[in-house]
Amino acid sequence: MEKEELLMKRIQDLASQADRRGCVTFTDFLNLNEQNILHHTIHKFSWIHGETFGGYEGAERCVAAFWSDDQSLRNSNNRDGACMVSPSGVAYPVHCVHISPRAVRFAEELCHRDVLGALMNLGIDRSKTGDIAVSEKEAYLFCASSVSDLICSELTQIRHTQVSCELYNLEHFSYTPTTQAIRGSVASVRLDSIMALGFGASRSSLLSLIEGGSVFVNGKIITTNAYSLKEGDIVSVRGMGRIQFTGTGGQTRKGRIYAEVLKYV
Repeated sequence: MEKEELLMKRIQDLASQADRRGCVTFTDFLNLNEQNILHHTIHKFSWIHGETFGGYEGAERCVAAFWSDDQSLRNSNNRDGACMVSPSGVAYPVHCVHISPRAVRFAEELCHRDVLGALMNLGIDRSKTGDIAVSEKEAYLFCASSVSDLICSELTQIRHTQVSCELYNLEHFSYTPTTQAIRGSVASVRLDSIMALGFGASRSSLLSLIEGGSVFVNGKIITTNAYSLKEGDIVSVRGMGRIQFTGTGGQTRKGRIYAEVLKYV
């Protein structure tokens, strides 16, 4: 609760700064729970514009930006090829670092945990890093521009693989997460039913996660298992991962509904 109160005060302070100074202000990277707090706090400042952006569509960890009605976004930041620019035109103080093996032949396949562990060993706070898009033996890391030089110069090894890092021009960045299609029959499109299908767990075992605030639908906490999902909704569960509900089609003889989800792997 103390951390949540500090975050709310920080959001209020950034919104006030944007209004007083006529500039765009930014948070650090926010996880899903912090983004949920943001959504419940920013409505208090109806005269302030706000958005979140993580570098690409579907990013989970995002930076929030705030600006006032009279702020010109076209001149809000100095832009270079490394900075990411959201669809609304806000240039964020965020860089993308391309991590690749020095010798592809002897390199191990990387996973998210490998890259994150190497960053922690450098003493870089998690709030300064966003999503880590891993593709076999290379990765793309979104991070605060204040730590990108440190990462490029000091991150030289991940597990047993020697790596090199360089800033990547986001204009050329394209990433499609690897997903697995899961199909089956469900009693309804309630949250617990679709989660049980996507994660291969019983509905009763998922109830405590939902009621405990560990389940997010499109970035917002949902605490009732009776919540009805819509086609395209993304469900994120702490410690379990993400699924996307892609829709239904037909019924079984017993009246159950055929449904499909995409599981992020």
